[in-house]
Amino acid sequence: MIIGIIGAMQMEIENLKPSIANQREETISGVTFTCGEIAGIPVVAAVSGIGKVFAAICTEIMALHFGVDHVINIGVAGSLVPTLKVLDVAVAESAVQHDMNTSAIGDPIGLVSGINVINFEADANLRKAVTGVLAAKGINYETGVIASGDLFVDTNKQRETIRSRFDAIAADMEGASIAHTCYVNNIPFTLIRSISDADGSAMDYNTFAGKAAEQSISIVLDLISKINPNK
Repeated sequence: MIIGIIGAMQMEIENLKPSIANQREETISGVTFTCGEIAGIPVVAAVSGIGKVFAAICTEIMALHFGVDHVINIGVAGSLVPTLKVLDVAVAESAVQHDMNTSAIGDPIGLVSGINVINFEADANLRKAVTGVLAAKGINYETGVIASGDLFVDTNKQRETIRSRFDAIAADMEGASIAHTCYVNNIPFTLIRSISDADGSAMDYNTFAGKAAEQSISIVLDLISKINPNK
């Protein structure tokens, strides 16, 4: 088993590095990959960069160059539902690209042409392990659709459109492209999003993103220990 761990921003990965044993680094296409072990499991961790293209590049390198078997994508997201507050956690049942739109030629909004997929399904076993960790930590969470696009969602109109169109619980800028890349490479994945802002508030994001990222690291460390096949 080799686990790929992807975060969009430096703060989402930096606190993970002290827990990675036997580290070595390799840079490909401008992305630095840190290889080593956590809890005895080989891992490859990287900061993808913000946005769908950077995230897809990072994931494809993990798949083809490093041969990861599973992908854990950690990070922060904005809540789209009143029941998810700042520092709660959204866990993906599936992911959609809310800005994918070929409706002018008759497609449903969100459909990825060629493979004809709207919702990219996350791995059920990984999701069960994640929710077990969250329950043990006493962290409030919801499972559902995470919607991604190259847009920081910061208005109520944007939030409501995405929520109602896709029945989504949280919005980010990377998860669905990672899900898409895992789908075409047949790699199980999970998306874990600590809520950094609610009601589309950029002020919340600036205040809580760091704390939310630290929480994500704590969750992923417990998750890797939980899924260690040697235990």
